[in-house]
Amino acid sequence: MDVPTEDPPRRKSKWSLDLTDEEPGAPTGATVGEPEKNSTFRFAAIGALLIVVLFAGYGLGRLNNGTGASTTTTTPAAATSTGSTVVNENMPHTHGAAGTGAAATGAVVGGLSLSSDGLTLHPRTTMFEAGKKQPLNFTIDATGGTPVTSYAIVHDKPLHLIVARRDLTGFQHLHPVMADDGTWSIDLTLAQPGVYRMIADFTALVGGRQIATTLGTDLTVAGDYAPQALPAASDRATVAGLTVTYEGKPDTKAVQPLLMTVTGGAVEPYLGAFGHLVVLRQGDVAYLHVHPEQQLVDGKVKFWVTAPSPGAYRMFFDFQVAGQVHTAEWTLEVG
Repeated sequence: MDVPTEDPPRRKSKWSLDLTDEEPGAPTGATVGEPEKNSTFRFAAIGALLIVVLFAGYGLGRLNNGTGASTTTTTPAAATSTGSTVVNENMPHTHGAAGTGAAATGAVVGGLSLSSDGLTLHPRTTMFEAGKKQPLNFTIDATGGTPVTSYAIVHDKPLHLIVARRDLTGFQHLHPVMADDGTWSIDLTLAQPGVYRMIADFTALVGGRQIATTLGTDLTVAGDYAPQALPAASDRATVAGLTVTYEGKPDTKAVQPLLMTVTGGAVEPYLGAFGHLVVLRQGDVAYLHVHPEQQLVDGKVKFWVTAPSPGAYRMFFDFQVAGQVHTAEWTLEVG
């Protein structure tokens, strides 16, 4: 720092110090000490001021980046015409909802709550007639009841809707369309009487944040309900002339590989991946949505899965062959 050899003009500001050779209250021209002492005092005062400013800046930095309030940041994503953003999901992972899963072990599950993370699922109607196509309309409401209108695109869609009866039959993986006012709509047919679970899986853009969560509620179809028992556990399923098998055994202690093999046709990318695996738990219809590795492994679709808890599950594997989407189903027993 260059220090002037002469005293600067006596200009006052809120950041300046009045460092004169005259003691306040002394007669004009009265000195406090020798010139060398006055110069030493001036340098010491300037140095003290610099130290105070430096420590103040350090303290502000600590408040903003250390112990102060945290700020969620996200990687910039490409915007779409609807104001949504595209989420890059290059790594295999599981969609769930914080606070609804197991504690120390087991995967986090979603779809158990109507409201989570400040968002609420609001269906316009929950009553349906068996075998009749009816519109299903709903909104995702933010705090205060205002519908959310901006969503991230996750695997080619802003929202994935899962519908299954509580005995885990009648599985459907759907993609409703959103109107400008935030109302989602799709025609839905529920074939048999009973209670169905609808689970909305999405990433909402609210207040500059990306909120990834799953919300669920029940839909009722009047009539005589005859629940079906789960089929016996097996590693083989047949659909549309295709045979689908899996290798691996999910458990609650660690992430385990699960490899799907489709015989009778070549697996094609579907919704940004070589397949989608939805796992529903018997009893409460707890929900997992798992995405696979980006590339096939020896022609197999490879997932990494952790079971939420011991119990019985139904696994649904959506995949595409020759432009057609199919769903293979298995019962899984976790000890």
